[in-house]
Amino acid sequence: MPMTMTQKILAAHAGKTSVQAGELIIAGIDRVLGNDITAPVAIEEFRRIKGAKPFDKDKITLVMDHFAPNKDIKAAEQCKVCRGFASEHKLPHFYDGGEMGIEHALLPEKGLVTAGDIVIGADSHTCTYGGLGAFSTGVGSTDMAAGMATGKAWFKVPSGIKVVLTGKLTGYALAKDVILTLIGRIGVDGALYKSLEFVDEGCGTLSVTDRLTICNMAIEAGAKNGIFEADRLTLDYLKKAGAKEPKIYKADKDAAYDEVIEINLGKIRPVVAFPHLPENVHQVSKIDKIKIDQAVIGSCTNGFLSDMEVAAKILKGKKVAKGVRCIIFPSTPKIYMDALDVGYIKTFIESGAIVGPPTCGPCLGGHMGVLAKGERCVATTNRNFVGRMGHPESEVYLSSPAVAAASAVAGYIKEPKNEN
Repeated sequence: MPMTMTQKILAAHAGKTSVQAGELIIAGIDRVLGNDITAPVAIEEFRRIKGAKPFDKDKITLVMDHFAPNKDIKAAEQCKVCRGFASEHKLPHFYDGGEMGIEHALLPEKGLVTAGDIVIGADSHTCTYGGLGAFSTGVGSTDMAAGMATGKAWFKVPSGIKVVLTGKLTGYALAKDVILTLIGRIGVDGALYKSLEFVDEGCGTLSVTDRLTICNMAIEAGAKNGIFEADRLTLDYLKKAGAKEPKIYKADKDAAYDEVIEINLGKIRPVVAFPHLPENVHQVSKIDKIKIDQAVIGSCTNGFLSDMEVAAKILKGKKVAKGVRCIIFPSTPKIYMDALDVGYIKTFIESGAIVGPPTCGPCLGGHMGVLAKGERCVATTNRNFVGRMGHPESEVYLSSPAVAAASAVAGYIKEPKNEN
């Protein structure tokens, strides 16, 4: 039976020769992920399983990244639960304090995910790792608990949408613009419980971190997962990260897809998603001036070194507009240090930006960037629902790092311009 990339990975992990869309399966998993918000619930459920022990200590990862550094007493208690569990079971992949990074940037960097893996995480943006050729998806805390205890999870096999990428991005059109453009085209439920499979020659023009950015927001189209076929760029990245031996899965030529969508990367332009849905996408050059109070550059979507590079290029020699708070969060300690080594952090501070530690805080209105009533923010984060970053009467506009940096300088949402 012809299968998609995703279906082949699921079949292999379920010990089956083939699976089909809609089929319910139990599959072995290669990694279970939780954070300081979701893991405490999973730990509580895990303790209810009589005699439960971690199925494989090396395959469980806990990252304290959402409300850490702890913002209040409740957040501190949440992290304490995770610290106690990690210590009790001697989990080697527990990341806290100075080791803590934003989970979906940290795991690829640490080589904890490889091509062909199945990864479940109690966080909806676990779908990020499809950028490495893995099947990864978000689950509830109860499924996380079961996964930690058994090393298995249940899945309904998704059907697929083939996204054919051709051409090459130009100017300040970035990977974030690609995924926002796609979501703008199909809507936030356009890929509901389906696999978004990105294929064709355009994929090879995108860096691995570009692919991670695109797959990160597959969930914002309702998708079960997003995935790129692993290629030479992927293998080089995985080798450098010290990941285990990858296994590459390719869709069969006659695999059935519900839909085929074609995107010419050369025609992508900088866009922004207006409140209050990621599908509310507009080309930046065609909108009126929208004054902002805050710009956020970072998150699991756009906190990679390449994102810091783009922001630094635009901010260098300029000042953040009066009345605008520009907050920048590299996604991991390594990215922070690399940005420091090449001078990006100095550029940010000289421009008047605030540089913070790796944290998810601003993205979900947790801390370090919460919006007041009536305030507007342009952000490289992945969601802009009502109240996402603070007050329910605040507004979040989703963009690429280039648009966010240019807007921080202008004081309103602005298209970045090439100056060379």
